[in-house]
Amino acid sequence: LGPEFPGVFTFVRSDKSKSYFSRTQVKFRRRRECKTDYYARRRLIQQDKNKYSTPKYRLVVRITNRDVIAQIVYARISGDFVLESAYGHELANFGLKVGHSNYAACYATGLLLARRVLTKLGMDQDYQGVTAADGAEYHVEADGERSPFRAYLDIGLARATTGANIFGVLKGAVDGGLDIPHKCKRFPGYNAEEKSYDADAHRARIFGSHVSSWMDELEEKDQALYQRQFSAYVAAGITSEDIEGMYERVHAAIRANPQRTTVAKEGKPNSFNQKKLNLKQRKERVATKKAVMTNRLMASM
Repeated sequence: LGPEFPGVFTFVRSDKSKSYFSRTQVKFRRRRECKTDYYARRRLIQQDKNKYSTPKYRLVVRITNRDVIAQIVYARISGDFVLESAYGHELANFGLKVGHSNYAACYATGLLLARRVLTKLGMDQDYQGVTAADGAEYHVEADGERSPFRAYLDIGLARATTGANIFGVLKGAVDGGLDIPHKCKRFPGYNAEEKSYDADAHRARIFGSHVSSWMDELEEKDQALYQRQFSAYVAAGITSEDIEGMYERVHAAIRANPQRTTVAKEGKPNSFNQKKLNLKQRKERVATKKAVMTNRLMASM
């Protein structure tokens, strides 16, 4: 329409022709499912050409509602391969019965993964990391003939916000002896305005002081809500004063023996597949069924 009809817009037909649609390229399946950021993945798996087929390792961290997943992964043409892994629910074997997905548990999971990888590669004695967690900035330096084990943090589609639990896994892995390039800007205790880092604040999170303070506050305000919110802690007999000592014992147990503990299952394993019978057994089975049915008919007459 002309200027005599201001504010009225005409309908414009799209000029996308058949040739346009025939050239449309479908995105990768995991991109369509919103599971993989291929822009980031490409940069995480590309290796220098002069290193030939040397694996480029990634510290893959994924956090669910009840668990923490930490893996050392490297990529090949056929897919990704896991070198070693550690999970938050495994911390129960090291003395942590409750709270397997908070920041302190993430730190312990990263520490467990680091000690397992170095033990598997025979480097656990050369690179001890930070034996007593203090929250201070730490970077692994080469010591001896073998270089430190290097990996790159892979957080997937998670938001890289300051104080996020994924960086607890990073800090635990670094303190455990892995070489992971990072800065302190995303750790708890970093002040973006002052550009300063408070290591004591980070140490408090590592040992679960935020959990103990919330326990004290909730117990004073609402006893019923405290019993419901921390029911697992109450059942295990854990109070707010026991939190820090509990995590110290967990860290010591991980460093003493980070290997998995296999528990032998009692009883016969479940089998859902029926055993295949041969011809003789099938005939005997049919004859037995016939005999049972004949006896029933005779009894009813």
